[in-house]
Amino acid sequence: MGGPSHSAAEWRQYARRVEDLGYSTLSVPDALGFPAPLPTLAVAATATTALRVGTFVLASTVREPRMAAWEANSLTTLTDNRFEFGIGTGNPRMNQAAVDEIGLPSTTFTQRLDRVRQTITHLRELGAETPVLIAAGGPKSRALAGAVADIVTLPHGPFATREEIDHMVAATAEAAGSRADQIEYNMNILVHGDAIPPWVVPLVGDDLDALIKADSLLMLRGTPREIADELQRRRDRFGSSYITVNGYHLETFAPVVELLRDK
Repeated sequence: MGGPSHSAAEWRQYARRVEDLGYSTLSVPDALGFPAPLPTLAVAATATTALRVGTFVLASTVREPRMAAWEANSLTTLTDNRFEFGIGTGNPRMNQAAVDEIGLPSTTFTQRLDRVRQTITHLRELGAETPVLIAAGGPKSRALAGAVADIVTLPHGPFATREEIDHMVAATAEAAGSRADQIEYNMNILVHGDAIPPWVVPLVGDDLDALIKADSLLMLRGTPREIADELQRRRDRFGSSYITVNGYHLETFAPVVELLRDK
């Protein structure tokens, strides 16, 4: 998971580096202050040959569903099916910015979730086979994700227990019913090693010892082999075969990618 550099040339170079290191997908966030995610991903796709690109994740708050579906379908077509459409109800900061900075009307969670549903419906009607990732942090989002998503990421706090993640996965699988085996689960890693990136502090806090003591699932430490083994244990328990890593760790996490490639 990366964020664009300051120039087009640097961004293309970054995308090529991501591909050369063996990562399968380059994802970008949806946040004001960053370049808009869809054109940013289009540039990354043109600079690479096999690398997949995706939104992690688009906020339903700021885009009309039919328009978002049209743009996503276009990117799938223009990247030769290398685009993954991640969408969710938006984080509080983005949802408030939609009102304060973009001038959109305030929305409720129910309205935002319905916009996610509508967007996916429109996208599927357009025909291109675009994998859909849903960020499903609550029961209603998990119910929708189980029903329609190809990939599910389960947002949780830094101190969520493994038992709590078990419950979230089970609830999603129950909602999926007969299609439960078709869902791929994503696990998001924000901290790798013994340093917390400054921009991650609002999400996980600044107490490394507390994260270690809590066995935080947002964190990985150890040698590449130890981390690869831990990720395999998580895959065996949660079914999490899709790992997203903060772009800050691009180079240091690459040896783990090498060990896990083709597994």
